[in-house]
Amino acid sequence: MKAFKRLSLIAAIIPVIWGCDNYEMPPIIPQTGATLSSLANGSSLVLNSQDPEELIPFTVTAADFGMQGTVTYSLEMDLAGANFAKPIALGSSTSNIIEVLTSKINDELIAKGAAFDVPVNVDFRVKSTINQPLSPIFGEVVTLAVTPFNTDVEFPVIYVPGDYQGWNPENEMTVLKSVNFDDVYEGYVHILPGGTGEFKVNETNSWDVNYGDNGANGTLDRDGDNIKVTKFGTFFMKVDLAAKTYTLSEPLYWGIIGDATAGGWDSETKMQFDRENNVLKITADLKKGEMKFRANQNWDNNYGGANGELTAGGANIQVAEAGKYTVTLNFNEPGAVTYTLTKN
Repeated sequence: MKAFKRLSLIAAIIPVIWGCDNYEMPPIIPQTGATLSSLANGSSLVLNSQDPEELIPFTVTAADFGMQGTVTYSLEMDLAGANFAKPIALGSSTSNIIEVLTSKINDELIAKGAAFDVPVNVDFRVKSTINQPLSPIFGEVVTLAVTPFNTDVEFPVIYVPGDYQGWNPENEMTVLKSVNFDDVYEGYVHILPGGTGEFKVNETNSWDVNYGDNGANGTLDRDGDNIKVTKFGTFFMKVDLAAKTYTLSEPLYWGIIGDATAGGWDSETKMQFDRENNVLKITADLKKGEMKFRANQNWDNNYGGANGELTAGGANIQVAEAGKYTVTLNFNEPGAVTYTLTKN
């Protein structure tokens, strides 16, 4: 009986094996992505600072999905070598020409750290979609040498009114900026001794949409309790508005130090807060000599430099002659720390 069952199984398998010889795979429909035909790969694009509202036309080749339908072409860019980890969408069209504002390309490149008036290699690609149940396809990457111009980038902002700046949501200086235009905002908040240490986060320069933190757990709550710090100084703050979360660094209490200052190189003279301009400030008698900015009475955090620009651990700042000076320390611009040294 067992032998009979085994023969029956073999007899059932043989037709399946023979059938495999005649099985045909379904045909694969070839698809071709769109790419830039103008501007050409390797060419240069100097952005026009005189007309930031100029529309730059990018011509793309046709994509082929292997079936009929309406195709939409979207132009994306990223710094060369970034592999489009954070692509910037520049515009889209159902024709073979995509027009992009000069200021859009310029602002996005500066936000990614490109230098003014210096060519930077930028990768462009075309994302093609069709009104059919098919996935998008991408064409070949085209690299252009793009030269941005000097301009003030209008980063998206949220407002941080609080006791430290008079609970004024209309203060356009006490804001956090989204440097990547991605709903994540960051910047410095100067909460020095003398107040309650309380503040809130507002979506606009009014109280219409404001957030606090019920429970002090790092989560933003609509119309919630005031956020309150227990230590004072300058905080680096980061807000993920989509996730409704925030973080605060440990505070740094900045001052000036050096043989040009009253405390010499042993102890910094603490700075105060100018809430109208959102800068740290001090007016003091300085000697001829050198100085730096230092925080928390140690050298872990210090800035030096020249000509109004500072770098972490930079060179001593020269004070050419003795006198009364007004000194400011400015963290307002993303990625840059600056100072002023003005003799009164």
